[in-house]
Amino acid sequence: MAQPAFGFLLQRLREERRLSLRELGQLAGIDHAYIYRLETGDKESPSEEVLAKLIRALKAAKREADMLRYLAEHSQIDEGLVAHALADASVSYEEFCSVAGVVFRGTGRPDYPRLVERIRRILREENGN
Repeated sequence: MAQPAFGFLLQRLREERRLSLRELGQLAGIDHAYIYRLETGDKESPSEEVLAKLIRALKAAKREADMLRYLAEHSQIDEGLVAHALADASVSYEEFCSVAGVVFRGTGRPDYPRLVERIRRILREENGN
């Protein structure tokens, strides 16, 4: 089974801070085994209290913190979108959520850069730009 988007983002943020599971667990006051299960998808939908502790311990930026909260509530999001958003810091939280809300049909892989550009065009038109 593929890693869920929430777990993917959580692991990437932890690795960016160069923290082991045990270290993050100690900083957040959360069992490291529970964090591991969140990363692997064995556990889903952590409480707001757990999210707040993880975000604080990871010193996550607002965009990444918002993305974690969103992904905790939307488990069907593809990790490819998260990877794209992490690689392209210009993708705003609003754009991330808009692309995440797009339903894919068929077997083709989504082209996230193109979808982000489409969303940006739509948002500019809505704002009259």
